[in-house]
Amino acid sequence: MKAVPWITFVAALVAIAAGIGLVPAAWVFVAKPAATIGIIVWAWPRGRAEARLRRLVLLGLVLSLAGDVALLWPQQGFLPGLIAFLLAHLAYIAAFCQPQRLAAKPLPFVAYALVAGVILALLWPGVPGALRLPVVAYVLCLASMAAQAAGVWLVARDTAAAARWRLAAIGGALFVVSDALLATNKFASPLPLASLWILASYWVAQWCIATSLPAGDA
Repeated sequence: MKAVPWITFVAALVAIAAGIGLVPAAWVFVAKPAATIGIIVWAWPRGRAEARLRRLVLLGLVLSLAGDVALLWPQQGFLPGLIAFLLAHLAYIAAFCQPQRLAAKPLPFVAYALVAGVILALLWPGVPGALRLPVVAYVLCLASMAAQAAGVWLVARDTAAAARWRLAAIGGALFVVSDALLATNKFASPLPLASLWILASYWVAQWCIATSLPAGDA
């Protein structure tokens, strides 16, 4: 297990390098799934004392892997990838509802609703008509996931679980950043070194969510 973070890091670097043209583009077909598989392997032994939470986080990671594979084909795979990630966020929302009911802390939901509204307003003109409904549904799920993670952390700040839920909240926030960058690159204007910013923030987000599961049997 000690080698897993390094293998994951190297796979992520190769995928990013392929995306920005430093290595052959075809390498991304191996490296991108490998990086997410590495995070799944990292999460697998964690959180066994919280079985339902663990199952839901692992389900979110596996659905994210399906989304990663679909998005290897950016045009044909965009909608299947969007659906896979939407389901992943639903799994994460269910996971983050284990310690606390949905929207028990309303302030993060208000904040993320504002963020989601701004992002949608800025990108809306470039979103094709056929994708508008799926994109809205996805953004709602993404924002709710990040808000629920932040709400759990706010409640847990003065407890022994504060550090792990802070990681979940950071993961949720970085997921919003990553997807906002991806959507801007796709629907507004191409970003310089897009793969670097999108994939780096994405895998750090997933790593934070995976690591929010308590280590071992704790």
